[in-house]
Amino acid sequence: MALLFAFAVLLLVAVLISGFARGTALSTAVLFLAAGFVLGPGVLDVIGIHPGDDMVGTVSKLALFAVLFTDGQRLAAHELRATWRLPGRALLFGLPLTFAITAVLAMVIVGLPPLEACLVAAVLAPTDPVFASAIVGRGEVPQRLRRLLNVESGLNDGFALPATLVLIAVLKGNHAGFLEVVGELLLGIAIGVVVPLIVAALLRLRFISVTPVYAALTPVAIGLIVFAVSGVTHANLYLAAFSAGITIATAAPEVRDSFHRFGELVTELLKLLAILVFGTLVTPTLLVDARLPGYAFGLLVLVLARPAAVMLALIGSHLHLDERLSAAWFGPKGFSSVVYALIVLGSGAGNAPEMFTLIVVAIVMSIVAHSSTDVPIAKYFGRAKAEASAHQPDG
Repeated sequence: MALLFAFAVLLLVAVLISGFARGTALSTAVLFLAAGFVLGPGVLDVIGIHPGDDMVGTVSKLALFAVLFTDGQRLAAHELRATWRLPGRALLFGLPLTFAITAVLAMVIVGLPPLEACLVAAVLAPTDPVFASAIVGRGEVPQRLRRLLNVESGLNDGFALPATLVLIAVLKGNHAGFLEVVGELLLGIAIGVVVPLIVAALLRLRFISVTPVYAALTPVAIGLIVFAVSGVTHANLYLAAFSAGITIATAAPEVRDSFHRFGELVTELLKLLAILVFGTLVTPTLLVDARLPGYAFGLLVLVLARPAAVMLALIGSHLHLDERLSAAWFGPKGFSSVVYALIVLGSGAGNAPEMFTLIVVAIVMSIVAHSSTDVPIAKYFGRAKAEASAHQPDG
């Protein structure tokens, strides 16, 4: 009950200051993260949540399912083909380079064994503009930059998840578990494709008539069915969600469009709740345990790993230098990393607590840095756009 009350109060505060915060570096994500830290067991102990509590797993599971389900709905196959060039560079070249650089940093700076370093890198590789909403949500930011970050963030969660799960299985020395994980991943994809296709076929039957209100609820029904079937069959829940979103966008775009606003609101609520819960796990003891090498690692991941990788991946693109720098800076250590960190902690793989500590430090740095710089950079693009319009000759 304390968690629910704290979340409700914070949500009200976020609503009341939203107009002011939109024009400043004040971030809703930072507000919920800081509140979780202060209210958690390490400080005031108002919200008595610990890493092994069922609440942590439940909230993170629901939040990531919703994120991947809605992210997938941005990525209809035909739309993806039309806008693939720049996101493809970031995904096919930038993501592996980010992974490699992060893994090397973990081995050299912190001294992690190679497999553990790769697992940390897999968790920290995905991006998510939820921590930089002013970049992807403002018209003054160039559309191609917004599209690049949106498409990239929608796909790289799905790419990083199999790597994370497979590395956990290998670290635990469970070769049968490795094959089991692969089977669960494939089954999740199959469920995510088949369920929406069946629903889309039903909607096209001549004797079926759907009102606008219930049309918006169709993806909710699909999502719940996918969630339930995945649970019963032990399929991978997250790839099922992502595949279902893409299939809805491809096979039934009108259903996707009717759900868009509602889905974004539900996902945002679950994200903020998960960030609040995550904040309660960031205790003073954990921050002390990170020690200097952990903070050096987090800082270099922030300013070197993705920036260097994406700048290299975008060489030769038609993006301006300021757009390339923005694409390189924003996105790392996204929301999915929060959930993947909790998966690592609960897995018992390798030295899970140490890996969790390193991941938490990098995520906290990312949330603060990226959520605090999105508005100033969006304003920069707005000024540049206004100046360019002013220098254009009339008529």
